[in-house]
Amino acid sequence: MDTQLADWIKDTPDGKAADAILRKCVHCGFCTATCPTYQILGDELDSPRGRIYLIKQVLEGKQVTRKTQQHLDRCLTCRNCETTCPSGVKYGQLIDIGRKIVDERVERPMAEKLTRQSLKMLMTNRSMFTAGMTMGKAVRGILPASIQKKVPAKRTTLPFANTAHTRKVILLKGCVQPAMMPSIDSATSVILDALGIQSMVIQESGCCGAVKFHLNDHAGGLAQMKTNIDAWHSLLQSGEAEALVMNASGCGVTVREYAHHFENDAEYAAKAKLVSEKTLDIGEFITQQNADGLARLGTKVKAAIEQQRIPGSIAFHPPCTLQHGQQIKGVIENVLTTLGFQLTPVADSHLCCGSAGTYSVLQPELSKELKKRKLANLMAGKPQAIASANIGCLGHLESDATVDVRHWVEWVAQAVYN
Repeated sequence: MDTQLADWIKDTPDGKAADAILRKCVHCGFCTATCPTYQILGDELDSPRGRIYLIKQVLEGKQVTRKTQQHLDRCLTCRNCETTCPSGVKYGQLIDIGRKIVDERVERPMAEKLTRQSLKMLMTNRSMFTAGMTMGKAVRGILPASIQKKVPAKRTTLPFANTAHTRKVILLKGCVQPAMMPSIDSATSVILDALGIQSMVIQESGCCGAVKFHLNDHAGGLAQMKTNIDAWHSLLQSGEAEALVMNASGCGVTVREYAHHFENDAEYAAKAKLVSEKTLDIGEFITQQNADGLARLGTKVKAAIEQQRIPGSIAFHPPCTLQHGQQIKGVIENVLTTLGFQLTPVADSHLCCGSAGTYSVLQPELSKELKKRKLANLMAGKPQAIASANIGCLGHLESDATVDVRHWVEWVAQAVYN
């Protein structure tokens, strides 16, 4: 793609990055076939190719309108297009740049401003979010249906494993997961403990930075990223912790891109690179452990399935942040089948469920349609339960599912713990 970037952007870090990405696009349109919003709306400007053209026009100095902003807003940032693209266009990085510049030039309606500001403030403030979620769970039964769907039902939470082991890993402290579904972190610690590995949660760490960054508060997101890097770097560098293990794929893809976000920062570039390199999804990490440990897990899982303490037939939904953002495909599915679960077939498993971080709040109608399609495909194989690997997908699907929806580690941990 030929580009003629405007003087105000072309020699900046964002301009140089955007120009390199734009020049890789060959207009082929393969991305339109796997874009969820294009499949629903059928508008070229609601496809990756169309949005790339819009961003190109903005960077070349053309007029920026509210309509431009709306088309960029409708993107889920699922990055399915990156998986599909034969030219390696880094669309996720490009739309981050485009959205930031458009928001600087187009005034949002006051209602949108307030919603976005509320999301940034509430979701990334752990104490505030925890207080709100605790209250919501306490009165969930009397809440209006629309609000009740945003509050996960209470579930059994295993004790966090705190046995001391020589081998140690770090778990992300996070912002919303400990309040919404504390069972996920506890389950992760139980599995790792069974493998002879201690889980550490560093109190100084917090939100991965994704929420603020993707709501175009890049400065706020980068500040949160720096806080985490400072909290983890020395432990990873010294070898006291061998890895940063992620059980939320949305956070995982963000932390793995810390190296990209700080590549031009003299103080943080090397630190961010180390943190990114040491980050592994829990599924990846488990596959790297010795065969005896996995065999022991498998024995307990199969026994629990036979005793009907956990479901044996599962429909697995791989989050976009796992399969497209981190390019981790088939790893968790292989872990689950190796441990003894039967995975039912799921059509269009590459498509987004509609959660996409704050998308379900900011684009509710598109999000609902995507969830409807995803649940229909997940349930077509008549599974006993649905599993996923990201807090956003879990809460989104659970709100309308007719079977139990859990993070896959919860069922494995239940088998191991009992």
